Amino acid sequence: MEPGRTTKSNQSLVAEFVLQGFSEHPSLRLPLLGCFLVLYVVALTGNTVIITVVGFSAGLHSPMYFFLSNLATMDIICTSTILPKVLAGLAAGQHTISYVGCMAQLFFLIWSGSSELLLLSVMAFDRYVAICVYSPLHYSTIMSSRMCATLAGGVWVTCALNSSIHTSLMARLNFCRPRVIEHFFCEIPPLLLLSCSPTRVNSIMTLLADGFYGFTNFMLTLASYVCIVASILCIRSREGKLRAFTTCSSHLIVVSVYYSAVSCAYISPASSYNPERSKVAGVMYTVLSPTLNPLIYSLRNKDVHCALGKLLPFCGR
Repeated sequence: MEPGRTTKSNQSLVAEFVLQGFSEHPSLRLPLLGCFLVLYVVALTGNTVIITVVGFSAGLHSPMYFFLSNLATMDIICTSTILPKVLAGLAAGQHTISYVGCMAQLFFLIWSGSSELLLLSVMAFDRYVAICVYSPLHYSTIMSSRMCATLAGGVWVTCALNSSIHTSLMARLNFCRPRVIEHFFCEIPPLLLLSCSPTRVNSIMTLLADGFYGFTNFMLTLASYVCIVASILCIRSREGKLRAFTTCSSHLIVVSVYYSAVSCAYISPASSYNPERSKVAGVMYTVLSPTLNPLIYSLRNKDVHCALGKLLPFCGR
């Protein structure tokens, strides 16, 4: 029997994969280890602080911050799915991952990634209602606590179902040698390249998911911001325009960074998969984006500063 394989029902099943990671640059192993460790600590700390501040500050119990805490939770899931394995591989020099571990990593990555795309559209809709619906009473009626909970719950459940479908389709495939995944984590394009089985269904479902979570959500977000910008331009006072723009500028930056990275990683057929480009994009949306999100949303946000000052007195000073 070949090493790394088990036999069941006359079919060969892969027991483990080898993550190529950054092994082609051995001189960068220690610098990358230190860099990823710092980014992971900052991402965990920043997103945990966001969740804690929103949860314990009555002044932040609004739809915008409720969705922001959901985004922070997704970022924690995303980084915790990827970085511990990356750090262990860089520290020990061993880059293997079990078959079960790979499928679990794929599930949580797709779940958190698709949830973030869908939630960014929900957050854009919230900003559209807040800025384009002039009556505060109408805003509070539309974005009620029940509506916010329904939207957030719908995002989590819908994306968990989507992730389950893709993971199940991947689990039905047989994989051939070499078992080397040209990436630092398990994702759909490099796994499909290792399959001995037909991948037509997987490719079709991936294309449909890309169309919905990528293109459709991007167009909805874009439409929301076209309306938002049009409404801001109609505001007469300069202070009013600045205040309105400030409430959505952070979200717009996050959307731009995240969609750019995801597009580089997924909006292309598996046959044209580029390992180096995919690794760079992977670092952006699984490491940099979760690290930067809490900073982007809090640095220029007076409400968050005030809440932090009350919750953590040393922050106020």
